Amino acid sequence: MADTDQTAGESFRYRIRRDASGAFTWLRQNWREKRWFRWLASAVLVGLLAFLAGWIVLARNLPDAETLLDYEPPLPTMVRGIDGEIVHSYARERRVQLQFKDLPTQLINAYTSAEDKTFWTHGGIDLGGFAGAVIDYVSKIGSGERAVGGSTITQQVAKNILVGNEYSVTRKLKEMILARRIEGVLSKREIITLYLNQIPLGRRSFGVQAAARAYFDKDVGDLTLPEMAYLAILPKAPETYSRPQHYDAALARRNFVLDQMAENGHITRAEAEAAKAAPLGIVRQREERSVDAGYFLEEVRRELISRYGENAEDGPDSVYAGGLWVRTSLDPEMQTAAQNSLRAGLLRYQGNRAWSGPVATIDPGKGDLMKQLASSYLSINYQNWRIGVVTQVSGGGARIGFADGKEAPLSNVPDALKVGDVIAASPSGNGWRVRTVPEVSGGFVAEDPNTGRILAMQGGFDPRIDSFNRATQALRQPGSTIKPFVYATGLDHGMTPATMVPDQTYCYYQGANLGEKCFRNFSGGGGGVHTMRWGLEQSRNLMTVHIAMDAGMNNVVKTIDRVGIGTYDPYPAFALGAGETTVERMVGAYSALFNHGLKHEPTVIDYVQDRNGKVIWRADKRECTGCNMDNWDGKPMPRLAQRGKQVLDPRTAYQVVHMMEGVVQRGTAVVLNDLGLPLAGKTGTTNGPTNVWFVGGSPDLVAGVYMGFDRPRNMGGYAQGGTLAAPIVKQFIKETRDKWTGRPFLAPEGVRMVRIDRRTGRRVFDAWPSGEARAPVIWEAFKPDTEPRRLRRRDQVDELRELILAQLRRREARAANAAANRNQGEQSDFVEEQGGLY
Repeated sequence: MADTDQTAGESFRYRIRRDASGAFTWLRQNWREKRWFRWLASAVLVGLLAFLAGWIVLARNLPDAETLLDYEPPLPTMVRGIDGEIVHSYARERRVQLQFKDLPTQLINAYTSAEDKTFWTHGGIDLGGFAGAVIDYVSKIGSGERAVGGSTITQQVAKNILVGNEYSVTRKLKEMILARRIEGVLSKREIITLYLNQIPLGRRSFGVQAAARAYFDKDVGDLTLPEMAYLAILPKAPETYSRPQHYDAALARRNFVLDQMAENGHITRAEAEAAKAAPLGIVRQREERSVDAGYFLEEVRRELISRYGENAEDGPDSVYAGGLWVRTSLDPEMQTAAQNSLRAGLLRYQGNRAWSGPVATIDPGKGDLMKQLASSYLSINYQNWRIGVVTQVSGGGARIGFADGKEAPLSNVPDALKVGDVIAASPSGNGWRVRTVPEVSGGFVAEDPNTGRILAMQGGFDPRIDSFNRATQALRQPGSTIKPFVYATGLDHGMTPATMVPDQTYCYYQGANLGEKCFRNFSGGGGGVHTMRWGLEQSRNLMTVHIAMDAGMNNVVKTIDRVGIGTYDPYPAFALGAGETTVERMVGAYSALFNHGLKHEPTVIDYVQDRNGKVIWRADKRECTGCNMDNWDGKPMPRLAQRGKQVLDPRTAYQVVHMMEGVVQRGTAVVLNDLGLPLAGKTGTTNGPTNVWFVGGSPDLVAGVYMGFDRPRNMGGYAQGGTLAAPIVKQFIKETRDKWTGRPFLAPEGVRMVRIDRRTGRRVFDAWPSGEARAPVIWEAFKPDTEPRRLRRRDQVDELRELILAQLRRREARAANAAANRNQGEQSDFVEEQGGLY
């Protein structure tokens, strides 16, 4: 048997040598005798050498196909609100990444039928399709037309991800080389998944899920058969088939894909005919859902860019490519209320004032005004207002044009209106009417004092016409809203809410060069001696200066710095709000007061996750050791450490808040008292007045607002924090009433509540507080051993006699000159604040 096998093997080798020798002899003979053979052989040899050289050159610098194993497509950053719902996305392109299991089978079949019917069997290149593409390319040389076809799905993956979309023969060859390599690295499922997640499909959509949303407002799992077939035609010409004027061509191409699906056995002929009878059903192009919180969301975007970068080249977690998931503290209901409240306040102040001018100006000499307007992206989201550009002014009439190219007549035309002015307008009859965007502006912030989370932020009338965020960027003088921190310093240095403070002119010597500086009340003169509480409730400047100088201005500015308002020099003017700060800082400082002196840094982002769900940053950096134990070890439950920084004595903070409750009950913010909630706060008005403020709230929510012109100027003598700013917060509270728990302010450990006479600060033993706003007896908060001492009986009789005599004298004085006595008479009379007198 072995001899037989050996003989057969030798016979086979002999035949091979014989045949090879014969072939070599034939080649040599034809080479010598036939010229045409020599030319043909030379051409083939040169061609093979050229092909080999070209292959080496093209393949040498190609990307490594193995990079696709870890390929992560650029994805937008998704932003969630406080309730976990998506409120916005930072995206220049629409992309959603799906896994193979999420892709409907018939959607895959539609794409393979339209683009590459042999996808599941070829090795990356379809030779028949390639030959057809070569013929098409040759036929179109010199015509200016672009050849199509010939690329398998694998080749398209190579083109879209690795080599780009350059129109050239070399790119096609590179594409083919890479397609072969990709087939050796990835499975067919992985290739089709990459393709369907990456393919550009028009309407700024990349991938089938984004396209399903853009064209049908559905997820891929909810698409019908004809809708799947429509998406499958888009790779050929996405910007053509998606336009109304090309719907007939799109319908014909979609029906062709359905026929191909039936021919390939993916659907029955009856299913194809039923699907062909359906209309395209494309929805109108729409923007992604986004809460109208432009100022808040821009603040989030700035923070993310500073931390992770903007584009893919900045890092794997960039804002516009990293696919981040960002949980924010944005409360959509509160944001809407903040926007409504601030806008209403600005419009109330604008009232019937004259037109304040255009929101922008376009140069008519630079081309079509409406096209320039469209490229400016200016818009407004208020009632039925629109932003337009004045295209014509003649006599008492004018015309307005919009970004969509439409034009209409314009009424209510101001004299100053001119061509090129960008204005707000609202529908009026058959045309439009000029509207005034208030020139005065302001900022609003609402914060949870227990965590520092900012729940709402509005930095102006509308971010679409003005992106400057006055809540965080505008430095303004806070006026009398600074006073609670001056009073806190006084309380830390031996004073109490019942301490009697002179409401009288205060002068001090500034040195040889500056001489003597005197502070006086707005109305001039003095107002006697009153309790510290009364001074805060009525926002008395001179009492504040006395407290600041007695406690030491060095100590006052240290307190102001410690709570995060700002760093100032120890000049008395800063005790009246002369320094500059922002609404965000003021709300953060008041939050520390309302949280028993514990300050949290204000945040708009709770945590950030990467595209895979891993938390890569969080605002709360506390670690809970032992919280994830598999089994209880018998020890006490793990507790998180306290967050925040203690910036004020808890007792001092409560004393100030308790006094600020009086500001709402009977002081300069009495407009809020009818809300029926336990509220505390402080109004502020700066010199001029140029700014009006209110900051306040409850133990669970603090809101702050300012109003003023961007270039500070006099707002009018009637402008006060209590009449302009406080009503804005009042409307905010009304619109978010369900968010306000009504929880009262609770005193921390070490505070004693004592009955006192509200006017004199004396201790009371024979009466009880009635709960009325102007009750003569109230509960006052004292630190231990600082409450007023008990009076002897004779002292009480003398005090009562003096009180009766004083009341009689005041009654006689009022009868003689009521107007004068309103300034210096009964202490419970309302005294309008004057902040920032310096």
